[in-house]
Amino acid sequence: MHTAIAVTAPDLVLPALDRQTPTATVLAPEMPLEDALARTYGLIESHGYLIVLYPASVPGAVHRRLHGVRSILESDRIALLRLELPPLAVAVLAHQLRRLSLCDFSPGVLGSAVRLLTHYVHAGALLSSVSRLDHVPVGLREHAKSWVPGSQFAVLASPEPRLTRVTPGGTVPGGPQYGTELVVARGQSPSDWVFSTLVPAWRVHSVREATLPADSARWWGSGRLVEFAAAIPDLSILYQLVASVRTTECRWCGLELIGDRCAFCCSPVAAGSAALTSGAAT
Repeated sequence: MHTAIAVTAPDLVLPALDRQTPTATVLAPEMPLEDALARTYGLIESHGYLIVLYPASVPGAVHRRLHGVRSILESDRIALLRLELPPLAVAVLAHQLRRLSLCDFSPGVLGSAVRLLTHYVHAGALLSSVSRLDHVPVGLREHAKSWVPGSQFAVLASPEPRLTRVTPGGTVPGGPQYGTELVVARGQSPSDWVFSTLVPAWRVHSVREATLPADSARWWGSGRLVEFAAAIPDLSILYQLVASVRTTECRWCGLELIGDRCAFCCSPVAAGSAALTSGAAT
């Protein structure tokens, strides 16, 4: 019985490329409260534990609804993980977690692994304007260039914020130093820069197109964009990455976890009792 994974919008569920990967349940904010309670309760009864992933940029009402459902059910088996990532990156991370849920990881380890995996997702977008971009620092020069017709900007939101103006033969933002799959979602931008320039520069192993999440235009401050996220596609490497981290026991709820905070009760691990083993994905 695998841990259930949920998201807050259907466009955060990437289609599985095999028959084994379970889907993610959608806990849509417009769902009546009674239905949300029934669906959440059913997931806990069927799977034991539930991990919900959603972008930190969602409206406050969505955040309050999720915490309200957990409070009404009085359940300590629901992990609500609010991620400081663009919407497409959240979808990619949710897909990784869906695959890892079939492995022998306990719910506590699976939930706390999300913070680890975010460091291995390179998320960004190609934008025609950065004048309304709030999630990545934008300088005065870039703001001014946004008013020049035909301007384009390559913006990385994670693992480190970075902004580069796209010019013929110009510098391409540094990418991952390990094998990745690039998931691409096209907005209203006609540009082919991601496929013609970024893909060969990052030496990705494969490219996969997806539907642009509805919240992406608001997150990036523009509908004229191409959003992308590069992540590790190999399940064996993902498994090794998580399994290489020393586990500890949550002093509050008793769940096994990795890192410095329990995903279910949010209790911090005592100082000095959590450590990451060294190693890099290849």
